[in-house]
Amino acid sequence: MGRIGLALKVLFSGAFAKQVATIGAAPAIAHVPAERKPVEPPKPVRSDAVTLLATLQREARLLDFFKEPIGDYSDAQIGAAVRDVHRMTNDVLDRMFAIQPLLDGVEGSTVNVPGDADAGQYKFTGNVGDRRPDSGELMHHGWRATKCDLPKWTGAGDSALVIAPAEVEVKGS
Repeated sequence: MGRIGLALKVLFSGAFAKQVATIGAAPAIAHVPAERKPVEPPKPVRSDAVTLLATLQREARLLDFFKEPIGDYSDAQIGAAVRDVHRMTNDVLDRMFAIQPLLDGVEGSTVNVPGDADAGQYKFTGNVGDRRPDSGELMHHGWRATKCDLPKWTGAGDSALVIAPAEVEVKGS
C-alpha cells in the first residue's frame, strides 16, 4: 500500500488509526512534578507622578502650602511661606530634573525658528496663518528637563497612592 493509500486508511478507519498510533509508542511514564521555586508576588507599582508629589511634599511641604486655607493670613505671612516653598521646590526640581530654558533668548526679542524644528518645542500664537512661521517674538523661553532622576519607591502596595504618611506624635510612655 502506498503512502497516500495508507494515509486515507488512517483517516477513514478509526480501528486502523488506533493500531497505527500504538506502533512505536513509548511506554507510559508516571508524571513526576519538577521542583519549583516559590513564586514571589509582584512588587507593588507606584506612579512616578505620586513619587514626585511625595518628594515635593516631604522636602518642600508643597501640598501643605496649597491645601492650607489662606484667607485668614496676612499678605506678609503668605509671602514668608511662599519664599520657603519656592526655594525648596526649586531645589527638588533642579536635583531631579536639572531644568533649563528651552531657548536662550530674552523674552520680547525676535527668534528664528529652524525649518526642521520639532513641533513639540514651539507653540505658535497670534497671527499664525496657514504656513509655519520661521521667526517671531519670544513670549516665553520654554523649559526642558536635562535629566529625570526620580527616587525609587520601595513601599507596600497599600501605600502606593500615599503622598505623605499621617504623622502621629506620641506623648509620654
